[in-house]
Amino acid sequence: MRYMKSQMKLLVRDNKELQGRLKVLMEDMNLERTFALKALYHSEVADGGKYQAEYQALDLPKE
Repeated sequence: MRYMKSQMKLLVRDNKELQGRLKVLMEDMNLERTFALKALYHSEVADGGKYQAEYQALDLPKE
């Protein structure tokens, strides 16, 4: 599974909890949005993270 900025943006847009975590990362660690998104991916999505299934579902073709 690879990090894709567009998919990560969609995942965060549709999830209030991730929006809050992104905001905290940006403020507390003084990160730009791009870097905070990548950090959020590695902490919450990659390697069996809590949101991995939701992230992978974004890659499935729409019916």
